[in-house]
Amino acid sequence: MATIKHKIGRAAWSKMFDYAYSKVQGPDRQEALVDLFRKAEGAVDELGKGVDLTKFEQLLQDPDSAISRYINRIIDNTDKNILKTFFLNFLYEAMFTGTKMINEAREKYQCNVPWLILMDPTSACNLHCVGCWAAEYGHKLNLSLEEMDRIIQEGNELGIYYYMYTGGEPLVRKKDLIKLCEMHPDNAFVAFTNGTLVDQEFCDELKRVGNLYLAISLEGFEDTNDARRGEGVFDKVMHAMDLLKKNGCLFGTSIAYTRNNIELVTSDEFIDMELEKGVQFTMYFHLMPVGMDASPELMPTMKQRIYMHDRLREVRNMTDGKGFFCFDFQNDGEYVGGCIAGGRNYFHINANGDAEPCVFIHYSNANIRDHSLLEILQSPLFMAYHNNQPFNDNMLRPCPMLENPEILPRLVKESGAKSTDLQSPESPEHLCAKCQEYAKNWKPIADHIWAETQEAKAAEKDKRKKEA
Repeated sequence: MATIKHKIGRAAWSKMFDYAYSKVQGPDRQEALVDLFRKAEGAVDELGKGVDLTKFEQLLQDPDSAISRYINRIIDNTDKNILKTFFLNFLYEAMFTGTKMINEAREKYQCNVPWLILMDPTSACNLHCVGCWAAEYGHKLNLSLEEMDRIIQEGNELGIYYYMYTGGEPLVRKKDLIKLCEMHPDNAFVAFTNGTLVDQEFCDELKRVGNLYLAISLEGFEDTNDARRGEGVFDKVMHAMDLLKKNGCLFGTSIAYTRNNIELVTSDEFIDMELEKGVQFTMYFHLMPVGMDASPELMPTMKQRIYMHDRLREVRNMTDGKGFFCFDFQNDGEYVGGCIAGGRNYFHINANGDAEPCVFIHYSNANIRDHSLLEILQSPLFMAYHNNQPFNDNMLRPCPMLENPEILPRLVKESGAKSTDLQSPESPEHLCAKCQEYAKNWKPIADHIWAETQEAKAAEKDKRKKEA
């Protein structure tokens, strides 16, 4: 329950947004952005420890910098109610006040408390994509509206105000997702979706509630995408994006990359298409060989992984990049301290109610139908994560499965966790055996890149000290 101090803070942020929004509609937008940044600098500094705020302010003053182009595009293309709700719910609730509450809860309960929770409202889906990991749960499972509501309520008590939905196809339950937005108007929600169920009526609802954003799955242009997702799906996704952009909805893409599509989905041509369609962010996901029928040979080569590491930093460079935010949990571990699973910053609840440390780690010894959220975070498997993270001092080798395959089987065994794969249970030993060669080959490369990165950071730090 929000305190009076919390409500006053939210009201102040609301007024700050209204003031800034009116200013950025005028002729001196860059000046208004810098003014807003200076007003919020204390909060920005607290949230972004280590960020060069001086450089950030200088870039905001330049309308041609990548960060200015990105912010201006969001302002111009996003509905005012959605933008304001994002500012209040994601930035004020989830990032600013929520982070403080979470840190206090971590200290109090001596366990991981996540920043976000990923839930599967349903295992049902209107598509049948080749190699879909989510299909391993079957297609007839659902979390009830009441169960999801309870998790959000318990999460709010710990400071968690950010929730994501995957599946299955979450928009099969679009009415319930909108209902949850209404029930929790101070929370921020993201739904991973194939995009085929987006229509004008749903866009109207997104604008009305303001706190639900979409991440549309896409794996290339028409030929590549439809080979996996089915004929005509790409055109439906393009139509959905056109609708979302027309209505000022906030949305991005979710892209699984393999050795077959990695260059395509990071190409200038593909990213330019996303920008033209109104995409504001992209989350890239490294292929994980999860499931008995997985194809490890589709994992990127070592050369491709190096390319991905470098390419993302080129695209999102705040000075002269694409003006586009993209993130890859495998190659960007340095920004989040390595593995974020097991409740450290997130965990997954499948449509059967099983609490899993990660969407790709299908093992559990706690279910939301038998345990409270706090009990889940203190369960044996989650505590095993808590007690062993980070799994590697090199943040380019974050995962206890992919880059450190000797670790996950031990955690599962010690905690007594069981497979949650209802179709074809897979032992952690079988799963991690598929990662052994990859991990062995990646280690020396990752260690070299990591050493160079740390040397560059140290040199930059020394430079700033001398300039101060």
